[in-house]
Amino acid sequence: MTPSFIAIIPARRGSTRLPNKPLLDIAGVPMVVRTAQQAAKSHARQVIVATDDQEILDVVQNHGFTALLTRSDHASGTDRLAEAAQQLGLASNSIVVNVQGDEPLIDPTLIDQVATLLAQRDDAHIATCACPIATPEDLYNPNHVKVVTQLNQLALYFSRAPLPWAPQAHQPWPAQLPAYRHIGLYAYRTVFLQQFSQLTPGKLEQFEALEQLRALENGYQIVVQPLTAAPAPGVDTEADLAQVRQRYLE
Repeated sequence: MTPSFIAIIPARRGSTRLPNKPLLDIAGVPMVVRTAQQAAKSHARQVIVATDDQEILDVVQNHGFTALLTRSDHASGTDRLAEAAQQLGLASNSIVVNVQGDEPLIDPTLIDQVATLLAQRDDAHIATCACPIATPEDLYNPNHVKVVTQLNQLALYFSRAPLPWAPQAHQPWPAQLPAYRHIGLYAYRTVFLQQFSQLTPGKLEQFEALEQLRALENGYQIVVQPLTAAPAPGVDTEADLAQVRQRYLE
């Protein structure tokens, strides 16, 4: 049974690779709205966009979704969610799912899965997911974040570097190599969001540019749901955008 949860979509305007990314058109609708439409197909009791930009807020509201204006100085999307949860006055045990604003093809069942996983794991502060890596190109691609876990699915580390290190991966793909690509979808409890926002970004987080490392550096636990296959792609590049636009036209 899916627990009660809220989906919050952080959306900032300051993308360097794709300027104005949340507002880019996908079959006549802005990307952030497409993402909200997908999130609304999950079992979330509410979908909210948290942004630092008045135009994004106006666009989201004009399409019938709720939006909150947050500060512009947040170090990460998780910090933005913490402010949004505070504005909403959520109870400390409320579950919040962070849906990235550049995921207009996200599967709503994945959103439900991470919320359910967190509700089932009292030993975890964050729930997320990962899919198998099957090619050397993906393993060595720094844009694909890798994760290694314990046998109980708690994360050991996330990195843009190849993990686990497997020199033979350049040869025929080694059988049963436990290589997983992290999917940037997170579930948290409100009490943890407030704790996270008080932590100073750590060195690992800054060097790897991965906000989840702030949690690991400070001793918090992240449980990872292994998927059987890769989900639909998000939008990081012009090529990604073209692919997503084509999917909406099919």
